[in-house]
Amino acid sequence: MSFADKLFVENVRDILDNGYSDAELDVRPHWEDGTKAHTVKKFCIVNRYDLSKEFPIMTLRRTAFKSAIDELLWIWQKKSNNVRDLKTHIWDSWADENGSIGKAYGYQLGVKHKYKEGEFDQVDRVIFDLKNNPQSRRILTNIYVHADLHEMNLYPCAYSMTFNVSGDTLNCILNQRSQDMLTANNWNVVQYAVLQHIMAQVSGLKVGELVHVIADAHIYDRHIPIVKEMISAEQYPAPKFVMNPDKKDFYEFTVDDFALENYRFNTLDKKIEVAI
Repeated sequence: MSFADKLFVENVRDILDNGYSDAELDVRPHWEDGTKAHTVKKFCIVNRYDLSKEFPIMTLRRTAFKSAIDELLWIWQKKSNNVRDLKTHIWDSWADENGSIGKAYGYQLGVKHKYKEGEFDQVDRVIFDLKNNPQSRRILTNIYVHADLHEMNLYPCAYSMTFNVSGDTLNCILNQRSQDMLTANNWNVVQYAVLQHIMAQVSGLKVGELVHVIADAHIYDRHIPIVKEMISAEQYPAPKFVMNPDKKDFYEFTVDDFALENYRFNTLDKKIEVAI
């Protein structure tokens, strides 16, 4: 099995066996048909992935590798908040008539700030420090900006990334306030593992640990039967992650610079609804 499979199975079994149900509460999320979307949850799950050993993609079902990277580049490279810049329609439910999700996600990463070294947005500041001041303990991003929350159509779920260098190794922490485990858990892990690989390569570093901290890890009521079916499926070894070694500029990477070799996975023939 892949290590991502192992952790996912452990996480969801813990949630199902020991989690807290909000079935009696008047919750905000709902399904497309208007029914309240209730969850079973665990507080603060922490998963550690050693990217030097294995790429953290699950095989219990297919994670759409290319689409996940397209969304990652939409946020971090294009710094966009318009769904029309995406190839998928994942964000359409939160977009206005012009395609905007407001001052959220990529918008926040693109806002420039003044430092003694000059003016940078959050992404360029990370790259500058990794190259020029890798021993710093201040290399991080944050897109949960309270002053702009009222202008966001969706509050950021994965909101902070901390970069920390030990010797020639880049380690990272992804902080997430909320995680729909079936729909988005491995999707986010794959995205930020790819981001860590990119940042390491453009900074002349090696990849180390990716630590994923989830404050509210939950399974929606309509997802429970699918999750139970998934965790009993056959598991395969993790595929090999391949990235174009010639790219050294963060802004030159495209989806086509990444591939998986020998990615085997189970086919899931169930529709996965997304709570709104």
